[in-house]
Amino acid sequence: MAFLEVKGIEKKFGSTEVLKGIDFELEKGQVLTIIGSSGSGKTTLLRCLNYLETADQGVVRLEDKIIFDGKAAKSIKQSEISQNRLNFGLVFQSFNLFPQYNALKNVMLSPNLSFKRTVKDRKKSIAEKNKDLPFGKKQIVCFCELRAQKKAWYAENKKKAETLLERVGLADKMNNYPCELSGGQQQRVAIARALAMEPKILCFDEPTSALDPELTGEVLKVIRGLKNADSTMIIVTHEMEFARNVSDKVIFMANGIIEEEGAPEEVFGNPKSEKLRSFLANSSNK
Repeated sequence: MAFLEVKGIEKKFGSTEVLKGIDFELEKGQVLTIIGSSGSGKTTLLRCLNYLETADQGVVRLEDKIIFDGKAAKSIKQSEISQNRLNFGLVFQSFNLFPQYNALKNVMLSPNLSFKRTVKDRKKSIAEKNKDLPFGKKQIVCFCELRAQKKAWYAENKKKAETLLERVGLADKMNNYPCELSGGQQQRVAIARALAMEPKILCFDEPTSALDPELTGEVLKVIRGLKNADSTMIIVTHEMEFARNVSDKVIFMANGIIEEEGAPEEVFGNPKSEKLRSFLANSSNK
C-alpha cells in the first residue's frame, strides 16, 4: 500500500472543470514534481490536498487511512478538516509571512496556536486529575499546572523554531522582520514555518516564481536538502532542470488531467505525449 493514494479527484468552479479525475500514488520519502502550463490544474490539486479547496469527487488515502472522501465531504466536521490539514504543509508562491512578526515568531506562530486550541482539553484533564481537592485549591493547582505546561511548550517551540531556521540557513536572521529580508530569505522562513507543524507531506506551489533568478538557487538548495533528509514532498514547479534532478516521480498535467507520468528520465528523456514534447520545447526556449 502506497504512503499516499489519490483517486479520482475532480473539481469544478461553476461550469469549468479544473480537475477531471486525478489519480496518483506516492511512497514515503519520495519527491513528486508536477509540471504543466498555467491553467492545467496543478495549483488546484495542491489546494484540494491541503483542504484549501474541497474536491467534488475522489478519495485521498494517507498511510492506508481515508482522509478525504468526496461522497462525505459535505458532512465532514470542521474539527476533522483541521486535523487532516495537519498532514500537509504548504509553501506558497508569495511567502505569506506576517509582517508584524520577526522570522522566529513567524515560525513559532502555528505551533503556539495549536497549544491554545488544546487549552480547554488540558484544563479538563488537569481538573479531573485533581478532582478530590477542595474547589479553591483545585483552581489554583489547575492554573499553576496549565501555566507550567504553557511555559514548557513555548520554550520547546522556540528551540525547535531556532533549529529550523538554522536548517534553512537563517541562523543570523531570526530577529529580522520580513521587510528586512530578501525574497529568497522570506521563502526560506516560509519553508521553516511549514516544517514547524511536522507535516507528513510538504507541498510547494511554485516556490521560486516570485523570486529574482539570483535568489532562486538558495531556495532550491534548501529543498534539495529536505530531499536528502528523506522528506516526502509534492512540488509544483516551472524549473525543469530542478524537477529533473530532484524528483523520484514527475507528473505532467494538461487540461485538468494527468497527460503523462513517470520517472524523470522517462518524462524528460523520452516524452510520449505530443503535449508534453511541446511543453518541454517551449520551456527550454524561455
